[in-house]
Amino acid sequence: MPAAADEAELLVTELATNVVKHVGEGASATLILEWRGERLRLEVHDESRVMPSPGTAACDAECGRGLHLLAALAVDWGTVLTAVGKAVWCEISIGPGQACRRIERAVGVLEGYQGPSRGALLRGSGQSIGLEESAVELIADLLHWTAARGLDPDDILDRAQMHYEAEADAA
Repeated sequence: MPAAADEAELLVTELATNVVKHVGEGASATLILEWRGERLRLEVHDESRVMPSPGTAACDAECGRGLHLLAALAVDWGTVLTAVGKAVWCEISIGPGQACRRIERAVGVLEGYQGPSRGALLRGSGQSIGLEESAVELIADLLHWTAARGLDPDDILDRAQMHYEAEADAA
């Protein structure tokens, strides 16, 4: 369950950041957490009726990354118009077998990641080298993201390492 808590924390942060960035600082928002069997559903409701979309033309280079991260980490996600605005929701797995899903999600993210030195997609034995380089670029980008939000990148790396080791020891 600690891994699910970390994922939930990251996703709630992304959803809340999107409200601040796209609806406005000080905008009212509501977070709803709901257990659904082997999944945890996270919903953030706000008063805007503008539906989010990854990679909108009017966005800068950072725009849409939160939705890509959401799509990569969540089992499922979406948006829905409500009576007073919209809700962006996602579901994460909290059941057994989560570690396998983590690896599958990581491969999916790395295959689609467009880091700064993105080259041609590699096939066969060279694919693992390409995925390794994408992993390094993604981790570096995430560290820049944490520093830009006033967090200590070393602390984030330490916390990630502790969670990884705890999960590896439990397996």
